[in-house]
Amino acid sequence: MKQLLLIPMLFVCYLGMGQSNIIGTPITIGNLLVAQKDFPTTLTWYKATDACTALGDGWRLPTAEELNTIYKNQTIIGGFNYPGSGSYWSSTVGKKDSPWQQNFENGVQTTNYYKFYAFFVRAVRDKD
Repeated sequence: MKQLLLIPMLFVCYLGMGQSNIIGTPITIGNLLVAQKDFPTTLTWYKATDACTALGDGWRLPTAEELNTIYKNQTIIGGFNYPGSGSYWSSTVGKKDSPWQQNFENGVQTTNYYKFYAFFVRAVRDKD
């Protein structure tokens, strides 16, 4: 029940949409499968974590290291849409319980924002 309370809008927005319609066809980068598309809206860290998990099949937020790999390969992966801040969430939590995020316009990683800020989300999973 708690999960449903945290991300009810995601279930409403994505109702009837298959996994591939949400994240596209995964792109292989090393041992990682990267979603071809961002989630359609920016999300808080909690909602981002829940949304990735709700995709099933091991989808999750990338670690800070994986997010940097995605940044370095963004032209290969494609599908990035980052008007404004261009920041993406990672699953790695740093100082003062603040997750790492990376700005895809300049590559800078920081922990300057708290979990209630909304940033872009790109799901990943380990390659089988």
